[in-house]
Amino acid sequence: MLLIHNPRCSKSREALALLKERGVAVEVREYLQAPLSASELEHLLIQLDLPPQAVIRFKDELAKSLGLAAGDARSRAAWIALLAEHPALLERPIAVRDGRALVARPPERVLELLD
Repeated sequence: MLLIHNPRCSKSREALALLKERGVAVEVREYLQAPLSASELEHLLIQLDLPPQAVIRFKDELAKSLGLAAGDARSRAAWIALLAEHPALLERPIAVRDGRALVARPPERVLELLD
């Protein structure tokens, strides 16, 4: 399983701990250190079956400083480019397994991918 992870985020740490407790092999991608490219984000959004706005942390100070709002009239490509440029805006953790992905909030949601 791939976990798109921020070690400074308590929810992300909880999700990782849940997986490790169950003996799941986890590939951790610290997305702030190794940001996702626009094409990786597009692929991830397809696996999530979500629009880009659904994985943006609009309450984050960075989003506020950029003047972002969920209802902004931007194209899908523009939202993805924004996430690629500002990886801190990406909601976390995101778990990916066998072509399926989900935002693990609450962290227990990672267990849904174990079925």
